[in-house]
Amino acid sequence: MVSCTISSLTVCLYLKELMEQIMKDYGKDVLYLCYTYVKEWNLAEDLAQDVFVKIYSKADTYRGEAKRKTWIYKIAINHCKDYIKSAHYRYSVVTEKIQKYIKGTSSSVEDLALYKDEKQTLYQHIFRLPVKYREVIFLFYYDELSLQEISESLNININTIKSRLTKAKSLLKHSLKGGQ
Repeated sequence: MVSCTISSLTVCLYLKELMEQIMKDYGKDVLYLCYTYVKEWNLAEDLAQDVFVKIYSKADTYRGEAKRKTWIYKIAINHCKDYIKSAHYRYSVVTEKIQKYIKGTSSSVEDLALYKDEKQTLYQHIFRLPVKYREVIFLFYYDELSLQEISESLNININTIKSRLTKAKSLLKHSLKGGQ
């Protein structure tokens, strides 16, 4: 039987509460971030769970030098990139199509269907972008991170982030106009 001292019990309770709060605050964002890399919901859910296990195991390494969100995103991005490099991913076929619940503002069924189709088309074009462009689009527009926060999350120079965002917008515009 493992004995717990009062101080270790306090630390355990603190970590439990901290992880619950982190999962509540960032769970959905981490899931969507993982999805942008693997394009399959079930796999993204598994990766997101792995990310939170890593966050829990590395909680003592967080020094507060960066925002907690940036630190969490860095862990998630690195985990997704490691997975994509793995043999398991390279040899598996991603078959699930983009499915996202889109909440429309129109009361017309036709308008809602058109809105959903336009959003799906945009997502499909975003997911055709190379990962280095897709990730900056996602972090900048979906998560509304600043360029500095994206730079810190990806551990890439801010000028490179600016260039990638510009290039991503250009590629997306070209793709949407029928260039691909």
